[in-house]
Amino acid sequence: MIESMPLVSVCIANYNGMDVIDDCLQSVLAQVGDIAVEILLHDDASTDGSIDHIRNHYPDVVLMESESNVGFCIANNRMAARAKGKFLLLLNNDAALYPDALQALLLEAGRLGQPAILTIPQYDATTGVLVDRGCLLDPFYNPVPNLDAHRADVAMVIGACLWIPKGLWDELQGFPDWFGSIAEDMYLCCRARLAGYAVRALSVSGYRHWQGKSFGGGRVIELRLFSSFRRRTLSERNKSFVMAVSTPTVCILFLLPLHLLLLLMEGTLLSVLNMEIAYLRRIYLPVFGGLVRERSNLRKTRAAIFRTRTIAIGDYFSVFKLWPRKLVMLVRHGLPHLRSDTN
Repeated sequence: MIESMPLVSVCIANYNGMDVIDDCLQSVLAQVGDIAVEILLHDDASTDGSIDHIRNHYPDVVLMESESNVGFCIANNRMAARAKGKFLLLLNNDAALYPDALQALLLEAGRLGQPAILTIPQYDATTGVLVDRGCLLDPFYNPVPNLDAHRADVAMVIGACLWIPKGLWDELQGFPDWFGSIAEDMYLCCRARLAGYAVRALSVSGYRHWQGKSFGGGRVIELRLFSSFRRRTLSERNKSFVMAVSTPTVCILFLLPLHLLLLLMEGTLLSVLNMEIAYLRRIYLPVFGGLVRERSNLRKTRAAIFRTRTIAIGDYFSVFKLWPRKLVMLVRHGLPHLRSDTN
């Protein structure tokens, strides 16, 4: 690991990651190839002793300690501001790179010859099964995993392993602080595509991801979808934010009202079927409140995005799937099982 003039800055946001952080850090240290790498780690006020463990066992890691839990967006914005590398790799603390990951990403970045957001295949750390090669989106901005090895252009890449040139990160102004956590990767990728930059997934190398470890759920276990109220609340709210700031005007006037109507219907139906009003009250109604509270940020962000838009409407929607993802998941896995934890 070289501190003076790194080529790649690996940025790891950590919160209570004691049981996964060694796997993550060791995977970065074990990268093949003569690549100058720095590791930055932002600890989000962990309470499990992981910060002391990192300090004592990884002295070369650039450690940033937060006095309060600020969320994924602010954590990565802080690390990116301090990073010295030409490229940033945002890496979850519950993700571990294959040994040739950085080499593969650098080769693709060089081959493209222009700024782009990249990722490598994601594999479930428990089962070894391919999770995605980036994601497409449905009309309501729900991620649809891309499993096609021949498809490189995607709508978004998962923030658990997101590669971006530092110059492009600065141009796109990173993550919105007011997002907190969840769907910030979708936002960044949509903004990049609207500005004419590619978002691509490689078909080689990969990373292991302990899905749900860092944010409480969002994975299928024994054919059932498990998540948490907190994750679903932030997911529905922030996906709505992305839709509001990224969808071309000719489409947003139709899609956003339809999206909100469907959310209200979905929340009501889940509350009735589960005989628990919390589904509507804790997950779906906050979307409406969030859109109202953040209306100023949403207007400013949308205006900034569309001042630099270069892509045609057809090209923007070329990485969208028409069939609603939630309907597919309902047919396959039934109603989601939500935990009431706050992790």
